[in-house]
Amino acid sequence: MIVATVALASVAPAAGMAVPLLDMVVRASVMALFFLHGARLAPEAVLQAIGHWRLQFLILALTFLAFPLLALVTGPVLSRALEPTLYLGFLFLCCLPSTVQSSIAFTSVGRGNVPAAACAASASNLLGIFVTPLLTGLLLAREGTVAFGAVGSIVLLLLVPFVAGQVARPWLGGWVSRRRVLLVTVDRGAILLMIYAAFGKAVEAGVWQRVSAADLAVVVLVSVALLAAIVTLATIAARHLGFTRPDEVAIVFCGSMKSLVTGMPMANVLFPGAQAGILVIPLIVFHQVQLLACAVLARRYGQEGAGPSTPPPVS
Repeated sequence: MIVATVALASVAPAAGMAVPLLDMVVRASVMALFFLHGARLAPEAVLQAIGHWRLQFLILALTFLAFPLLALVTGPVLSRALEPTLYLGFLFLCCLPSTVQSSIAFTSVGRGNVPAAACAASASNLLGIFVTPLLTGLLLAREGTVAFGAVGSIVLLLLVPFVAGQVARPWLGGWVSRRRVLLVTVDRGAILLMIYAAFGKAVEAGVWQRVSAADLAVVVLVSVALLAAIVTLATIAARHLGFTRPDEVAIVFCGSMKSLVTGMPMANVLFPGAQAGILVIPLIVFHQVQLLACAVLARRYGQEGAGPSTPPPVS
């Protein structure tokens, strides 16, 4: 669906009066999504999992320290290998919080610590509302492209609906939890609308004249290498620090994934419209890579956690 949306935006981008109307629909869908997430998340589960502070700290360190440090270390090479805006896209990618639904789902498939994963993913996204603009500004300081005044807009777009959902949870929580299809539909619909809007603006600005097939190939290779590096680091850290296997699964998935749901609206707020459409290409590619790679990894973790089957007794 993401690939199809990019193709649609490339051949039929929104134009004229449709652009501001689409922007309004996108903002409404994002706010609805975070409201539903707030109504669905049980505070009791979060408070219970917060007690496992060592695990939470390691996941946040991987998300907001290890990723940016990798971006800084590899910066001299990436800045030469990539089109400038794509390079900025990787810097922005490394500052984003973890995913929520995907990291929890993969932790469950891998027989990991699901409550801890839910807590870590939620905390990562809430902290990311403030930390991501700060980190992005620090990494992109020389470019002067980050609008720090936009933090208030991000809070209104993401945090306020989430808090409203938490407040409404006593009345709507059960109803939302029983309607997983609704949440998935709003989730995917918001992502596709954001991608269509952002790419449409980029197409109008000549994205495919600036980004070549060779650039896209480099973006894919860098995404694979970045994910492999962070998964390896997360695994080594979890085992070296003595975490249990279920905890390791949660650490690997929550610490290595980046949120497209949070990243897209942030990019639209922090960067000019046309630039945001090009800048999110690394995020979209990394999102696809992490889904494919983590699906395989989660299946392997799940098979290892299941252990050998026990043969039935001989009568």
